Amino acid sequence: MATKQKRFILPEDEIPKYWYNIQADMVNKPMPLLNPKTKQPLTAEDLFPIFSKEASRQELNTTDAWIEIPEEVRELYKYYRSTPLVRAYGLEKALGTPAHIYFKNESVSPIGSHKINSALPQVYYCKQEGVTNVTTETGAGQWGAALSYAAKVFGIEAAVYQVKVSYEQKPYRKSIMQTFGAQVTPSPSMSTRAGKDIITRDPNNQGSLGTAISEAVELALTTPNCKYTLGSVLSHVSLHQTVIGLEAEKQMDMAGEYPDIVIGCFGGGSNFGGIAFPFMRHNILDGKKTRFIAAEPASCPKLTRGKFQYDFGDEAGYTPLFPMFTLGHNFQPANIHAGGLRYHGAGSIVSQLLKDKMMEAVDIQQLESFDAGCLFAKAEGIIPAPESCHAIAAAIAEANKCKESGEEKVILFNLSGHGLIDMASYDQYLAGNLMNYDLKDEDIQKNLDEIKDFL
Repeated sequence: MATKQKRFILPEDEIPKYWYNIQADMVNKPMPLLNPKTKQPLTAEDLFPIFSKEASRQELNTTDAWIEIPEEVRELYKYYRSTPLVRAYGLEKALGTPAHIYFKNESVSPIGSHKINSALPQVYYCKQEGVTNVTTETGAGQWGAALSYAAKVFGIEAAVYQVKVSYEQKPYRKSIMQTFGAQVTPSPSMSTRAGKDIITRDPNNQGSLGTAISEAVELALTTPNCKYTLGSVLSHVSLHQTVIGLEAEKQMDMAGEYPDIVIGCFGGGSNFGGIAFPFMRHNILDGKKTRFIAAEPASCPKLTRGKFQYDFGDEAGYTPLFPMFTLGHNFQPANIHAGGLRYHGAGSIVSQLLKDKMMEAVDIQQLESFDAGCLFAKAEGIIPAPESCHAIAAAIAEANKCKESGEEKVILFNLSGHGLIDMASYDQYLAGNLMNYDLKDEDIQKNLDEIKDFL
């Protein structure tokens, strides 16, 4: 049985020294990334013009289960890691459930979310190569803030393209990035060919992560000594985030329990993979039966209603072709406030795991997510990011099933960030001004029909 302790913190010497690479243990490896011109599998060298060399190698590494965390990065992790594992007694009481609910609190990082776990190593690798500039995209701004902070730590200049609708909805995230010294541009913009083309076609385009990626990649390719960094989707990003689940393993052991269900919100896959993959290896290698649930927005349902095929990771088609569940790289998501989840596709690892039924996916309506976030805030005293509210909603749904059945299951979810810079969205919710967005099957199919199958 679990102790009555509420918070579990690892001592400094227990912070992971290695990231976990689930690709090495997967029964069915992810299909390879392809060169869009030749349709041939990419090599790490093919990625060198865009990404740091070490990130490129990590991206295609399907053999090494454990990859060492550089000592300089690990020392920086110690500023905020380990993050707490918390038993959500308040939420359990509010729900009247026999379930034991735990959450990993990644909101205690310097920029308030899990994103810094990958920003630090990505910029570190760039610095080691002598790179002077990095560029990226961001939706709600958590990744942009993390990248801006990491760039300042290592003395590198950062340029961030923020999805226009989030740039306008979340002005303080822009301020955070600028405080760290980053240049922030709303996307689509007139500063790149990709942005100009999109604005020409649609002058009122409010942007998407696919659009912002196109602009950031173009800037990286046209700027001397500049590399592109990515906050989700790619395999090396999920790799860096496994520090979350590796800590949670040890902390769950401290609590005397093991999760029956592990949940993460889902945009491209980084925080879900971060919390899930270390536990999933025990399903693969040791026969454990833990369920893994990715909670995505109903307005951007690539896992639950998308198609598995090769597709671009960006709107303009600058990226390699990824094997992914996708709504089409031309998909324009609704202007929900969970800006970090407004992405058309899923990472190749998660897509393969979903195909193999190693995990599940649920879609959450916007109002349900805010209902869950407000209940969590009242019960636990933490206002969650709109993205994290999706994981909370899925955890509440599972806890309510336990209430109905009387089962005492252990539920673990990742609180990927706090919502203190998202209060404008809570204002809109509390005022009754938010709405749900429904996607018709025929609209999804029409969008997919507009992109070709690249195989």
